[in-house]
Amino acid sequence: MTVTPSPIDVSRVLAPWVRTRLRTAPGTACALALLVALTACLAAAFPRAVDRYEDAGLHHALDRARPDSTSVDVYAALSDPLLPQREREDLLRPGPLGAQYANVVTALPRPLVADRGQSTYGVRTTNPQNAPDPWLPRPSGLPAQFELAAQHGLAQHSTVHAGRLPRAEGAVTAATPEVEAAVTVETAENLHIKVGSVIHIPGADRAPLVVRVTGILTPRDPARAYWSTHALLRTPSLVPVPNTDNEKFWIGSLLLAPEAAPAMLGTPGDPWRYWQLAPATAGLHAYDLSRLKSAVASLESGPRMQEMRALTDPSTDVSTDLDTVISSYAGLRGGVRPLVAVAAFGTGTVAAVVLLMAGGLAADRRRAELALLRARGASQRGLAGRLFAETAVIALPAGALGLALALLALPGARAPYAIAAAATVTVVACATLPLRAAAAHRVVRIHGGRTDVASVRPSRRRTVAELTLVAVTLGAVETLRRQGTQGNQLTSLAPVLVGVAAALLLVRLYPLPLRALARPTARLRGTVTHLSLARAGRTSASAVLPLLALLTALTTAAFGGSVLAGVREARDHAALLTVGADARIEARTPLPSGLPDRIRRAPGVRELTAVSIDYGAQPNDDGVSVPLAGVDPQAYAELAGRTGQGAFGAGELRGSKADDDALPALASPSVASKYGTRPFPVRQADGDTVTVRITVVRDRTPAVTGDGFLIVDRAGLSASESRPTALLLTGTHLNGPALRRTSGSSAVVQLRSEERARYVDSPLQSGAERVYAAAVAAGAGYAVLTLLLSLLRAAPERTALLARLRTMGLTRGQGRRLLILESLPQAGLAAAGGALTGWATIRLLSPGIDLTTIALATRQAPTGEAVLRTDAMSLVVPAVAMVLVTVGVAGVQAWWTGRRGTAPELRVGDTR
Repeated sequence: MTVTPSPIDVSRVLAPWVRTRLRTAPGTACALALLVALTACLAAAFPRAVDRYEDAGLHHALDRARPDSTSVDVYAALSDPLLPQREREDLLRPGPLGAQYANVVTALPRPLVADRGQSTYGVRTTNPQNAPDPWLPRPSGLPAQFELAAQHGLAQHSTVHAGRLPRAEGAVTAATPEVEAAVTVETAENLHIKVGSVIHIPGADRAPLVVRVTGILTPRDPARAYWSTHALLRTPSLVPVPNTDNEKFWIGSLLLAPEAAPAMLGTPGDPWRYWQLAPATAGLHAYDLSRLKSAVASLESGPRMQEMRALTDPSTDVSTDLDTVISSYAGLRGGVRPLVAVAAFGTGTVAAVVLLMAGGLAADRRRAELALLRARGASQRGLAGRLFAETAVIALPAGALGLALALLALPGARAPYAIAAAATVTVVACATLPLRAAAAHRVVRIHGGRTDVASVRPSRRRTVAELTLVAVTLGAVETLRRQGTQGNQLTSLAPVLVGVAAALLLVRLYPLPLRALARPTARLRGTVTHLSLARAGRTSASAVLPLLALLTALTTAAFGGSVLAGVREARDHAALLTVGADARIEARTPLPSGLPDRIRRAPGVRELTAVSIDYGAQPNDDGVSVPLAGVDPQAYAELAGRTGQGAFGAGELRGSKADDDALPALASPSVASKYGTRPFPVRQADGDTVTVRITVVRDRTPAVTGDGFLIVDRAGLSASESRPTALLLTGTHLNGPALRRTSGSSAVVQLRSEERARYVDSPLQSGAERVYAAAVAAGAGYAVLTLLLSLLRAAPERTALLARLRTMGLTRGQGRRLLILESLPQAGLAAAGGALTGWATIRLLSPGIDLTTIALATRQAPTGEAVLRTDAMSLVVPAVAMVLVTVGVAGVQAWWTGRRGTAPELRVGDTR
């Protein structure tokens, strides 16, 4: 009787399979979990780190801007002249204004939210009026002017320094003869106001309004929006009179009680209502920048302005410079983002290759097991499902753990992108092994054929794909060179694509020279060299993944290292151009005679160059000033040579005057083109005149910044003009505080190191640098892991080979040399190819890479050389480290195989 087997329940068999596999290979499972957790953590951390430093940069930009630039001013005039006086007075009272303020705050378009602690409302006169009181200060004989302001929240934002807060007795109207006011401490000090002072403000068709000062206030948080949006409330201003010589007058503010605002209608001050809205910067995010721009534009001239008018008054207008601040930040971010994207794409590519290699290594190790299962009837789909479940049991918890670590380590950023990145890593880790196994076991067979490059020839499809990739790479490189990094994401992929194309080219070419070298080595007496070269030339056809990962990692490391080195060099160069040396001590008047000797003895000072600078010198007495610097030719020539700023020979300035009684001079191109090479007089600040002739032209010089200067021998100047006014110092670890104490308060001390630090002006710059450095370091770590995985994949075969050769008389030393020589060609090829590819990538892409934004706080810094340059350390160190790791691993494997002996590798029925 034929017994029909019952169908297998996959759901019942799946769990025992997975449990059995995990128990038999716990080390492999733990290694996979660690790899997935680490990769998921890094992938999830990247977008959150970018969000955090971009948000910090936005908050920094908003905090650096003055409140009068970031606040949103909603204001309305009393434009209807036919409105009855009583209704006009009612419009200025706190009740209606407060209700309108609440509506205005609610109507702000998101993501713009008002900071209620610093926002306020009130009434303010727009035309300051002359105060005729004779006791007020009159610097030029002109009376002081005052504006009247009734701003809500005065008690909450100030402390009473003297007197009390102003009050309003009864119902104040336009005819009220007297009101109370307060002033700030600064206003009181500058305008000689005391508690009880009386100030008269001219009236409109009535007697002057009497303002009695009842209190002097100290502002709380004077730099924040409540007091600084309209700074005149806090600090009076000494205003120059237009079209006059040094005529000035004081203008200040008198702070009335909110209930006293209707009294302003009795003056010619033209009172306006206003609702002053300070944005809550803590709730603003860089990823909402486009929405923030739209919100501000809508407030200034869009639908939101119409809504504000409906809530307040038809004449309401909105004014803010917040859009300018946002645009400035957006420009800085736009210059930084593409550079960070280059590092992200490079590191992401290497991490993806490592995950693929891990799955491929697992599939290769279990090739015999999976082939046997297929031979016994396992379906391709069922086998892939079992392997997917087996991997998912490990990868899913590991991916969740990596995501949780990233979320905890970097709080306050968006989660969706982090979740998507971690999920992508987990899916790739889960799918690699089953897909690789399904592809390798499409056909049921027990013994596979050879898979080295000698027998596996590239297919036409692969050739077409590689040529397509090369074409895309050339297009990306050309686009980046033409358009810079401001193009699409393809330009950011250019360094990665160059590395991938180079890897594919090397995989095709590198067996050829090895096979050519194997022929002459066959005639040598020893067999180790010939055998190692022959084996290296017949390496596995799957070596494209390790080589791809290594070249991509080395290219990314070289590119990233060059970016960071270029940033450092640009800042250092800009600081050098600003200071002129490692430190600069300068005063407007001649320095004390003993100061140079004291500075020379200061710690860290190696060289000192004294310079006398006359910024008011006038060539040809034509009214145009050109800085004239007197120097010691020998010392100054050495300084110019050391700093690379207009090097020249000391003899070109040294010695006696020329035959025409003119001093030789070094000049900038603009000065040289204007005055030529003929002798011309230069009138100095002390009235003396010296005749000079321009003999040397240089673009830059250490003593003077800018594009106009004259440098002459100090010995040819008068005694008063030759006294040093500046000292240029060369040295390391210069102590700024000590130099300032020695120089005294009359001299300004600049340090190159301090100037360099000024160029890191935004968390956007420093954050991008940290993320870039972390991405490069992660890429280097993955490169080492790639190398270890590739060596681990070949470890069983090499171990078996050594065991068999040992039975034929191979010594341990010969076995060690065999493994090292076999590994060196691939490692040397990857190292040399990576260094060459990195160098070529930098040379190809440098015309399109501008580091000015990330390097310097402002594009007005005195340098135009923030460009990408080759950094030798970034090229050599990773390549050498990779060769050393390869040699070390091969040596350790040979040593370990020698200790184990040959018996475990020579089992009966061994099929390796």
